[in-house]
Order: sequence, then structure tokens, then C-alpha cells
Amino acid sequence: MDADIIVIGASPAGLMAARNASRKGAKVLVIDKKEIIGHPTHPANTFFKGMFDRSNEPVDQSYVIKNMRGAYLIAPSGGRVAIESPAYFLDRLKFDEFYAKQTMDAGAEIRMGVEVTSIFRSKGVMNISTPGGVLTCSLVIVSDGINSKIASLLGLEPMKHPNDIAWAMEAFVEADGIGEPDMFEYYVGNHCPGWKSTYSPCGGNLATLGVYVRRHGKDVSPFFEKWVENFKKLKGIDDLEVLERSVGGDPIVTIPKQMLADGVMLVGGAAGQSGIGYSMHAGQMCGDVAADAVAKGDVSARFLSEYRKRWNTEYRAEYVLGRIGLETLRKMKDNEIDDLMKTFEGEDFTFLSGTSLHRSMQLGLFMMKKNPKSLLAYRALLRKK
Repeated sequence: MDADIIVIGASPAGLMAARNASRKGAKVLVIDKKEIIGHPTHPANTFFKGMFDRSNEPVDQSYVIKNMRGAYLIAPSGGRVAIESPAYFLDRLKFDEFYAKQTMDAGAEIRMGVEVTSIFRSKGVMNISTPGGVLTCSLVIVSDGINSKIASLLGLEPMKHPNDIAWAMEAFVEADGIGEPDMFEYYVGNHCPGWKSTYSPCGGNLATLGVYVRRHGKDVSPFFEKWVENFKKLKGIDDLEVLERSVGGDPIVTIPKQMLADGVMLVGGAAGQSGIGYSMHAGQMCGDVAADAVAKGDVSARFLSEYRKRWNTEYRAEYVLGRIGLETLRKMKDNEIDDLMKTFEGEDFTFLSGTSLHRSMQLGLFMMKKNPKSLLAYRALLRKK
């Protein structure tokens, strides 16, 4: 066979799966239809250290464009909540290249410009058809992103709520001093249904503006154009140039469903796993289990289910709580969002600790003490909308 494991898609999650599996002795091949690693770039180019720490990967300044102090969460009325936590604006191309090098240093082979046309399992062997011929392996790891073509070819349903993908458009913009602030800004409200509009300074006269919208189709350019005009008014900017744009999707509230089958594992966006740090951690878990399966000579769904167990332990509760929160936000009116945000303005949330469930309970107790009526905002979740 061409490899023990073939990873389809050189995403951060896919690269982590390949790296970890290689480190445990598996022969790994990574293929990707892109001609160049990390190009065209993906809108996901920022992260918070606390979330990235879940992957146990150190932040390397070689791919950091700007170190940030945290973010402001901004209500429709302009009220803001400061979330102070180390954060980073990435050079996404250098970031992807950094982890591609780690993957190759671990012994994996990476081939770019390879597109998969079909895939099937026969007599315990995975057959992957490409324009250059058929590749064979014992186990396939699918990491080809949102709306995974490969998962579809295999008849898998990776997400419980695929219609809730947050489709995104982001662009670099240029204006005097626009890149100088050291806090990201995330705007919520009905101007950007289901999630957020973003302003991410990256130094000097450059920043990115973006929108993430749910349940309004894949083309979110009308929301992006409106956001650019609103941003110019908010900041008093007359001369702002929109440069290179990128599009993508975030499965932030889709909830993973089918993560594996006999001879197959899904990871990253293809599995409904959101967030760079979180999906990289999932890739590590996936690669470790995949290598164990190959070493045992058992790539059955039963053996591979260890991957799902590990992911569920680390993340399922967090993803479910996140879905509840963002579905509530999607159904709330702007004035309700304003009232809720007032509860948190000026507060220091460094007291939050523990698991996502523990932090949610602590936040609920805080709301009850400061403003019990604020909990009524969650009634919006019950609305049919």
C-alpha cells in the first residue's frame, strides 16, 4: 500500500493528525488539492492563548503578526465588555507552513495539488482515486474542511446541524492607524444574524474586517458590505480601502455527529470541530488513535471509537453549551442583547475557572447575584425562529 494512513486535507487539524501518527511509527501520506500549503488563506487567522493551550502547543512568534491584549464584545447600542486574555493575529500562511514542517520532520510525506475524485473500501483496503492514479492505505483521515466532499462520498453525516454553519467573509483593509489598537472587537446583534462582525487590528495601517452569519446562505457579501460602511461611520473613517478578501465557514454550533466509520476518521471542519486550537487538539487525538489502530491491525469503527470517546470527554459539553448560547443570541432582539450586556460591563471575569460546565455555572451565579432578571434573556431560546 502507499501508506498506512492517508490524510486528505492539510488543514491544521489534518497536519496534527499526520504528525502525531507519524511520531508513533505509522507511515503517513498527506494529500491536498491546493497547490501551496495555506494558499488561498482561510478567514480563521486569530486565536486566544487560553483556547490554543488546549492543544498543548506553544505559541511560536515566527507566525504571529501582532500580539493582542484581548477583545471587546460590543452590543448593538455600543456597550462593551472587555475580555482580557493574551491573543494573537496570525500570518496564516506562515502558521500552516510551520506545522507542515513539523509534520514532515516527523516522517510524513505531503503531496500538494492532489484532488480526490472517489473513495471506497474494499477487502479492508481504502482506495482513493486521483487524476494521477489510485492510492491505497489501511486508514483514511478526512480533513478537507466545511461541507466535506470526502465525507459526502463516504455517505457520512459529520454534523448534527449542518444548516447552522456560520459562513464568513473577511478582508484586509487599509486606513491610517487602523492596525494600532491592541484589542480585537467583536460586534453582535441583528446586523450579523447568528454570530458576529469582527475588527482585528494587525499593526500600522492594516486590519481585517469580517462577518460570520448563520442561516442566510453561503454568500454573506451583502452583510460584509454593510458592515464595512457601518464600521467607517463608527470609527469616523472616510478613506478606507478594502484589499484581499477570503471566504470560508465556521461550524461553531453544528455539533459533531459521525466522526468515524470502518477505516475512516474525520477531523477539523470536516467533523464539525470549530476553532484552531480545539481542532488541532482533536487532530492530535485522532492521529494517536489512528496509529494505535494501524499497529494493532484493527481499523474497525469499534476500535476507532476511542477517538470519539476522547473528544466527547474534552469538548462535547463545551460545544453543546456554546450552541445554546449562540442560538439564544440569534433569537434575541437588539434591545434584549443591550440589556443583557449591561450586566457584564466593567466586570472582571478572571474568577471563572475549571471546565466549561463549571464556568457556565459560575457565570449563572454571577448573573443571579448582580441582576437576576438578566437570566430571563435565555427565554429567547424557546422562540420559533
